[in-house]
Amino acid sequence: MFFINSFLSSLSHDVGIDLGTANTLVLVKGKGILIREPTIIAQHKKTRQVLAVGAEAKRMIGKTPSMISVIRPLRDGVISDFDATESLLKYFVSKIHESRSIIPKIPRPRVVVGIPSGVTEVERRAVQDATIRAGAREAYLVEEPMAAAIGAGLPTEEAKGSMIVDIGGGTTEIAVISLGGIVINRSVRVAGDEMDQDIINYARSRYNLLLGERTAEEIKISIGSAYPVDKESKIAIRGRDLASGLPSSVVVTSGEIREALSNTVRVVIEAIKDTLEETPPELVSDIMENGITLAGGGSLLPGVAELTAKETKMPVIVAEDALTCVVRGAGKVLENASLLRRIKICGGAR
Repeated sequence: MFFINSFLSSLSHDVGIDLGTANTLVLVKGKGILIREPTIIAQHKKTRQVLAVGAEAKRMIGKTPSMISVIRPLRDGVISDFDATESLLKYFVSKIHESRSIIPKIPRPRVVVGIPSGVTEVERRAVQDATIRAGAREAYLVEEPMAAAIGAGLPTEEAKGSMIVDIGGGTTEIAVISLGGIVINRSVRVAGDEMDQDIINYARSRYNLLLGERTAEEIKISIGSAYPVDKESKIAIRGRDLASGLPSSVVVTSGEIREALSNTVRVVIEAIKDTLEETPPELVSDIMENGITLAGGGSLLPGVAELTAKETKMPVIVAEDALTCVVRGAGKVLENASLLRRIKICGGAR
């Protein structure tokens, strides 16, 4: 029986998930990242039947009839709609774990999920329950800054201080790591979503123009920046004029969008500085030598590394493939028995 169980376990696909507010990434052990989809689900309002998930659901935003709702089941890094999150996870797990339909007795996958470091015990339990009910055999939770640091290749196991700043969609995770543990951490529920809202608020107050979330995100990606860039650019933005109620278009510059984003960027940088102030001197010395590593989609905002370096007076590096650091870290946890055991001991497994 032991050999049969071992054989079946070897067939099972262990899975790492970065369950983000904006995007969900799924990595299968030995196969790499197989899914990169927006964390969005479309469902019928009365029957709760799932109609679309991910990119397909995102295309429906603002374009659905009254009986269909398009929602983001996570807000600020935590579950706001448990049933929708469970449906989302079920969809992703079933999509990658196709072998179960061929050999039903193959065990369900072990799943490692990245979660914000500031979540409550109730919120942790909600993620675990949703993952188990979605089809996981075991659910392990790893804090996002630790997963991001592992995925970025930082020396997390050494007696050396490493600082990671993961700027996601709903939260910014900041942590100083040494000897395989988080020494100081800070979770700020200000990140990419707030940047989009900043652009919406700016267009409303400056031009009396109402924008949608998707349009604001596209503007941020196109010409957004945190620090003056070499070449300023312009873009035409389209929305509804709040005075006339009719469609309208205005041209904005990258400088205006930078001004709009400045408050949120300032909050993130102040959180980094506050974390550094609480960090033991020996670890600060290591960080000064090795620099601060930025990860997550927010780190790709042009100029954010330069502004952070200027404000902290420390070298700042954007991690390679910053968007996938958390899910790659979750994948490395699956491959490292001692790391997986440590997560389980710390209460991150069920």
